[in-house]
Amino acid sequence: MMKNYDVVVIGAGPGGLTAALYASRANLSVAILDRGIYGGQMNNTAEIENYPGFDSILGPDLSEKMYNSSTRFGATFEYGTVESIEDKGSKKIIHTDDGDYETSVVIIATGSQYKKIGVPGEEEMSGRGVSYCAVCDGAFFKNQDVAVIGGGDSAVEEGVYLTQLAKSVTIIHRRDQLRAQKILQDRAFKNDKINFVWNADVEEITSEDGKVSGVKYVDKETGDEKVVPASGAFIYVGIQPMTDPFQDLGILDSENWIETNDKMETSVPGVYAIGDVRKKDLRQITTAVGDGGIAGQEAFNYIQTLSDADLADVK
Repeated sequence: MMKNYDVVVIGAGPGGLTAALYASRANLSVAILDRGIYGGQMNNTAEIENYPGFDSILGPDLSEKMYNSSTRFGATFEYGTVESIEDKGSKKIIHTDDGDYETSVVIIATGSQYKKIGVPGEEEMSGRGVSYCAVCDGAFFKNQDVAVIGGGDSAVEEGVYLTQLAKSVTIIHRRDQLRAQKILQDRAFKNDKINFVWNADVEEITSEDGKVSGVKYVDKETGDEKVVPASGAFIYVGIQPMTDPFQDLGILDSENWIETNDKMETSVPGVYAIGDVRKKDLRQITTAVGDGGIAGQEAFNYIQTLSDADLADVK
């Protein structure tokens, strides 16, 4: 059976939930479509200290509050994995593993995921010392020793950021020189709080009493196994958008990010993208919420431009 909605939001993270709130409050029929539980990466965040209105709140608790807000005007939550989208002008057909959806507006909020290094301790210590976001979690490591794994722009930028909080920062890189822009390298080399470990193959994130205790690596030149003591391990080996189902829409750049304007519009009318799936510098709950509010309102504005005949086709 084909399900029909004015708006389908793909992804139930903070951006998607906010978009659903705004669109449904405008009296549009809205489905929030996700393959997992609502909240997205917030559910993997033990404590959130930088969301306005809360001194501190558990990630799952904030997810629950956002979900309740997003559905109070009639938006429905649907489970399913999106496989592809057909653009048929005033209507879009979303194909999932559990049926199809016909809609006037698609809001893509599928997010991105950090690349993993795939060593013992990484998954087990995620949220207990292993992090992929210094802005999110750096404050938990005030006056402690931390390690940053990686050598690109993000690793060096975040390493410099962490020096404002941590006692020391050790950047561990598998090569003998950084890949970051020279201006970023210069800042790092001049910072007395930053140490470097070169030619290192990380083997394990070590732990004691359920918390990260260090990063074990092999020195590629000597073959010796060593450990960098650290209370936190920040991993920056790349980030990738979750955009595989949208390859045929022509809205992706060369690195598979979705490009939008400041109204969150993609190059396809009626298709919007918000949050971490967009090419942007700051990936935070607050920025996703802002994107979602804009897209939810723009969905209403777009539907107002459709003719009665167009809407009848969708309904």
